[in-house]
Amino acid sequence: MNQLPRGGTLQIYNTLTRTKEPFETIEPGKVRMYVCGDTVYASSHIGHGMSKIVFDMIRRYLEHKGYEVRHAQNFTDVDDKIINRANEEGITTDELVETVIADYFNEISAFNVQPATVYPRATQEIPGIITMIEGLIAKGHAYPLDGDVYYRVRSFPGYGKLSHRSIDDLRAGARIEVNENKEDPLDFAVWKAAKPGEPSWPSPWGDGRPGWHIECSEMCSRHLGGVVDIHGGGADLIFPHHENEIAQSEAFLGQEPFSRFWVHNGLLQLGDEKMSKSIGNIVKLREIIARGLAPAFRLLVLQSHYRAPLTYTEQALQAAESGLDRLRVAARPVAESGTEPDASELPGIMAETDRRFHAAMDDDFDTPKAVAALFDLARAINRETAQYGGTATAGQAQAALTDLASVLGLDLSETLSEAIGDGAPFIELLIQIRQQLRDARQWALADRIRDGLTERGITIEDTANGTTWRQA
Repeated sequence: MNQLPRGGTLQIYNTLTRTKEPFETIEPGKVRMYVCGDTVYASSHIGHGMSKIVFDMIRRYLEHKGYEVRHAQNFTDVDDKIINRANEEGITTDELVETVIADYFNEISAFNVQPATVYPRATQEIPGIITMIEGLIAKGHAYPLDGDVYYRVRSFPGYGKLSHRSIDDLRAGARIEVNENKEDPLDFAVWKAAKPGEPSWPSPWGDGRPGWHIECSEMCSRHLGGVVDIHGGGADLIFPHHENEIAQSEAFLGQEPFSRFWVHNGLLQLGDEKMSKSIGNIVKLREIIARGLAPAFRLLVLQSHYRAPLTYTEQALQAAESGLDRLRVAARPVAESGTEPDASELPGIMAETDRRFHAAMDDDFDTPKAVAALFDLARAINRETAQYGGTATAGQAQAALTDLASVLGLDLSETLSEAIGDGAPFIELLIQIRQQLRDARQWALADRIRDGLTERGITIEDTANGTTWRQA
């Protein structure tokens, strides 16, 4: 095992152990990361986008730390939902899959998500899947039945260790699915017998297609060397998908753990409701892109801890857009004044920002604290440029702000979305003066500044961490 190639010790929360653990890799300086991708039957929504941004952030920070990351993300391209959707539209499953995957790549790039190293597809892994199923049968962990093949859950003693559920409790709530002749209601399909009109492949058990869970086990084994450093996905995949992956992979490979760290992002909800196709409250990525708010959505995701639920509202998205503008204004070069302040506060704030940023990110990727450090640096830059104009010290601080933001995938070189323009430094200065007036208990003058800003579309909010502002 190795220590971190660069910087402090990274701690990552492991769903398996429910604790933060020091991050150590299988190979020194290299990370094998597998992230469960999408079932490609419809265009991506913001829940998909949230997960992709989270794991892109994790990958970027690991690379910033000096790791070489091999990132595999699958596409499930054979599934009941794909078959049903293709039939509804009168096209082949291949036509539907290719269209959805092409849309995915076009859309996700707008959120500054880097491409994975490899994108395996279930239909391209059939020989390896069959080999894995044969191995599971040979070891007594799976059994054929009427053209299907089922995983024998009770053959794996550790079943339930990821979701922290006992197998007896799971058995009590289980339902008989599809084949009532299964040995146990908990047993799940790793191979499904072909049905008329469905895609199928030949196998020792007859024509059919793989079950959902087996594809990811095989892809990890094939593309990442069997065991991985990080296995990720949404919290909704913990059970049964990831639980079943562990059972299959560790039984087949004969070693554990299948993944050193299990990392899960929280789920997204719209206002007070969980986003759901059944109630029709889906927000598509393409809708965010069409409004030019993809970078703002990325910031919105980063302002919440990746393991926490994210509540999406229009107000929150607009606030993120205004916040992104403030960072862009602070990072934008200012005409040099030629006058350096006698005692600039920026060098000290730059050093403290760097310390806070890395301390936050090393603590289980605490992006809310990391982003807060960036905003504090931005406010300091705006205060100094409002008073002195562009200086060499301010330029260094702007470069530091831009570099740290880029670690999170935030591009501060993009065009401002609103006409804040050069007014941001002066807004910061007015807020600073307002705070001094409040400290001096000159409430009337402080309120006049607040009311004047409100009249000009600037909303200020006093919080325990200081005063923030945004365009209304």
